[in-house]
Amino acid sequence: MASLRKAQTDSNRTMAILTLAMTFLVIAFVSALTTGKYPISLADLCAGEPMAVRTFTILRLPRALMGLVGGFGLGVAGFVYQTVFRNPLASPDIIGVSSGASAGAAFAILSAASPSTTVFAFVGGLLAVCLSLGLTALSPVKEHSSIVLAGIAVHSLAQTFLMVLKLMADPEKQLASIEYWIMGSLAGVTASKIPFPVVIILFSSAVIFLLHRHILALSVQEDEARMLGVSVQKTRFFVLFLATLTVAAAVSVTGLISFIGLLAPHTARLLTGHNRRSSCLLSGIIGSVLLLTADVLAKSLTAVELPVSIFTSLLGAPFLIYLILAERRI
Repeated sequence: MASLRKAQTDSNRTMAILTLAMTFLVIAFVSALTTGKYPISLADLCAGEPMAVRTFTILRLPRALMGLVGGFGLGVAGFVYQTVFRNPLASPDIIGVSSGASAGAAFAILSAASPSTTVFAFVGGLLAVCLSLGLTALSPVKEHSSIVLAGIAVHSLAQTFLMVLKLMADPEKQLASIEYWIMGSLAGVTASKIPFPVVIILFSSAVIFLLHRHILALSVQEDEARMLGVSVQKTRFFVLFLATLTVAAAVSVTGLISFIGLLAPHTARLLTGHNRRSSCLLSGIIGSVLLLTADVLAKSLTAVELPVSIFTSLLGAPFLIYLILAERRI
């Protein structure tokens, strides 16, 4: 009876936290729609004022939707990385997807190729993770530590390639574009850019939620996971690929967004006290709130729009220091 009461209490607490998080999400989304250099009122939209309608449909709505879905995907992907690697400090950088996307975007900017920077960034992120997982498959040690080592190697290769591209870039135009893309921003989001990443993020996130029990089994020792009937290698590779697909789709449009994949899942676990499906959902919601809030600050604090990652880093760096000090106390 006591265990039932405790389970009911935990369930009610989780529902209350999710409801509060959804409230913050609605506020952040509405703020993203209404904040900007050109003032938009509900009366103007209802009256069909041409400039207000164009600003809302062409600029504000696509940007807010990308912040909503992209932040959710980064939060869910971070939850997967931290669960699979059994490390609260794991993030999308751990297997090279961010550096691969950066190299792909830089190559597109430098070559002025006909496909967009978004396409090259997406392909670069996928190539990086495929190379990491391929190296892991060739390794005689079939453990998650080998994936981390492969990711470090691929990250170094991608960073080296990126540095070479920077040296070749025009300092006045191309280099500035590369650096601005790496800092991350939602300023370049348009309606034509969001359908592909949104579909990829929503599909991958849905499959991740369906496979939550398998993902949770990967957080225990491998022998125990096998006893539970989980094919450890195949499941680990598949869920990591889904998480990376999600991250690659998001950053291909927004540029690199730092710390959300680290902050959101860890905060969700601190609030709920467990690692269940509801924590994964909460991680996605927190990711959306963080990215939307950072975007609102980026376009409202100064006359010149700032990169989003400035604000996510201002949140993430102190939190990382807190984790280091908490780990030291333990």
